[in-house]
Amino acid sequence: MKVCILASGSGGNSTYIETDKYKILVDIGKNRKYIVEKLHSIGINPEEIDYIFISHLHDDHISALKTFLKKYNPCIVISKPMFQELTDIHDYEHILIYEDEVILDNLKVICFHSSHDATDSRNFVFENNGSSVAYVTDTGYVNQKNFKYLKNKNIYLFESNHDIEKLTHGPYPDWLKQRVLSDYGHLSNRSCSVYLTKLIGDNTKKIYLMHLSDTNNTEELALKEINETFKEYNINFTDIKCAKQDIISDVIEV
Repeated sequence: MKVCILASGSGGNSTYIETDKYKILVDIGKNRKYIVEKLHSIGINPEEIDYIFISHLHDDHISALKTFLKKYNPCIVISKPMFQELTDIHDYEHILIYEDEVILDNLKVICFHSSHDATDSRNFVFENNGSSVAYVTDTGYVNQKNFKYLKNKNIYLFESNHDIEKLTHGPYPDWLKQRVLSDYGHLSNRSCSVYLTKLIGDNTKKIYLMHLSDTNNTEELALKEINETFKEYNINFTDIKCAKQDIISDVIEV
């Protein structure tokens, strides 16, 4: 599989995943022009996109969906509650409704519930020919019952949204601070780091920290937290990078 993070943050989110048979987007935030430009920059024609998996309906994850569908013809992969709420696509012909998993030939996608203040929010694990990618963002916590899906994957795209101290003493109003910190908000640097100590294994090749807040985090703080936490747990793993809002990641291949 190949993976490239096109955008990650409150201004828009989209990740490209390629298997031997399919070209996929996970979410499609930002705008169509941005998505098309970034796909072209890695040699992908947007007409080649076979599927768009929708994790939840917040605007920073679907803002380009409607305009993208006007020009291109991918299949939208979405849960039934999300589909029912997203009335803009009810007349669209190519819809695949998922429940707990999707099987597309030799690609298996586990679609498990996350904890976020959005209709039927989901995270994903993509598995194809022995390669695996875990996509965990926009969740207040990771339920331990889902650890079985997440252990020892090749690539982790894992939310590290905020530094708790920076958020607590920052400019957000109290209600918004509480929302971010709640079980239906976002993972902190510390939570992200501790979860990953329990999940990564011998097969893990790379970690990308996702959805960093411009206001309540920095790359330096996120990387410092995870490196210190890994040291605390006697984990020797250093191939960790931060996904960016407007700059695509490397094309990762596993």
